[in-house]
Amino acid sequence: MPCTHGLIAAFAILLAIGPARVQAAEDLPLKSFAVLVVDQDTGEPLISKNADVVVPIASLTKLMTALVVLDARQPMNEMLEISDDDVDHEKHTHSRLVVGTRLSRADMLLLALMSSENRAAMSLSRAYPGGRAAFIARMNAKARALGMNSSHFADPAGLSAETTSTARDLLRLVSAADAQAVIRNDSTHTEEAVLVHQHRLKFVNTNRMVRNNRDWDIELQKTGFTNEAGRCLVMRATTLNHTLSMVFLNSVGTLTRFADARRVREHLGQWTKRPLRSAGNVASVTKAAP
Repeated sequence: MPCTHGLIAAFAILLAIGPARVQAAEDLPLKSFAVLVVDQDTGEPLISKNADVVVPIASLTKLMTALVVLDARQPMNEMLEISDDDVDHEKHTHSRLVVGTRLSRADMLLLALMSSENRAAMSLSRAYPGGRAAFIARMNAKARALGMNSSHFADPAGLSAETTSTARDLLRLVSAADAQAVIRNDSTHTEEAVLVHQHRLKFVNTNRMVRNNRDWDIELQKTGFTNEAGRCLVMRATTLNHTLSMVFLNSVGTLTRFADARRVREHLGQWTKRPLRSAGNVASVTKAAP
């Protein structure tokens, strides 16, 4: 049975988000092209910027890949092998998973989510019933089922510029992914050593906030980058007693998306105040006095 964690809050968010309710933050110098930040506890949209513009999403795609893999309920201990069909011959992106590497489906999924391994994502799609074409078709069917009506998936790794979405659609994807404990755990895993051709290689999380951070309790995350998409980040995390769902798309510069998350946190501290939660009670957000 899929984990139902956060489903009620997710439905509240989807009902609450609308252009009339979103509060613009012109005074907040966010550098990402598209941004959407929602208070997960109340369903209140806090910040919106170009939230409905369709853009490439790079490896954020792998959250949808993970959902389709888990929906298929194939054995997670089944061994998969990297083949030449999994190699990126177009952009020639680097991978330490050389052709012939054999790992379990569970390990391939972990590396796809934690380290954004493209070949791992490609191998997962190739091992799907009906092959990669059927997998991609299922990705798009899943998107429609989630109400991601402005999204299109052309590949399982996010390398294609034709794999596109919006910040608003990606918030729906984050909510669906957050309902799966495997995705929450894999995407926030700090590091893992796996055996590749008799050599134990260490893979680390692509999100520096997961690896070295004291300000956020990160529940789920995914990073992404291609030249077309820029630097991207989605996160569901708790800070300053607020659980936030955040989408940052097309950031220029390696650290910009993380700096934008920090700017959101600083803005939140200035704009709202909330007493500490007590068991069974979540206080509402109130504006701070000027």
